[in-house]
Amino acid sequence: MKLLATTAALFGLLAGTAFAADSYEIDPTHAWVNFKTSHAGWANAHGDFKSVSGTISFDKNDVTKSSIELKIDAASIDTNHEKRDTHLKSPDFLNVEEFPEITFKSTAIEKTGEKTAKVTGDLTLAGTTKPVTLDVTWNNESPLPWDAKTIKTGFSATGGFDGTEFGITKLKDFGLGPNFALDIDVEAIKK
Repeated sequence: MKLLATTAALFGLLAGTAFAADSYEIDPTHAWVNFKTSHAGWANAHGDFKSVSGTISFDKNDVTKSSIELKIDAASIDTNHEKRDTHLKSPDFLNVEEFPEITFKSTAIEKTGEKTAKVTGDLTLAGTTKPVTLDVTWNNESPLPWDAKTIKTGFSATGGFDGTEFGITKLKDFGLGPNFALDIDVEAIKK
């Protein structure tokens, strides 16, 4: 009887781990967070963040059980103009001294297709947290061509937000936004 109970417990444990989510660490050298916003209607102003990290828990059998935590160094903003970047780091915009990190933490995932989902999460920007939904595509997973032991997966995402909802009230003074479009690509290494 004891052997039967132990065997049942072992099979239960194996069944639970067979469907567990895989853990990944975002590769900071292969992570791009880009944004654009209207500049007084003349054109879209573009920028990106050079320092991105985070973790992904990815359950391929039930994507709704997956999660992501993305961390961005706010001071790594780059709009191709040093003086503008310095101003964007100031209390007028990102206030990077007081709020050095921008984060996104998923709170819900809805599968929308074979390799697509809507990922809703809390975006914390300039000290304010608001929900944002991203349209996400899982692109591919495979070993590195030069290292079969290292498995990499990759995602692309798009979304947007209103900067004034995050307390960035000076946007209008400079003809910016208020809406920002996001374009995100990340590659992550399986742990």
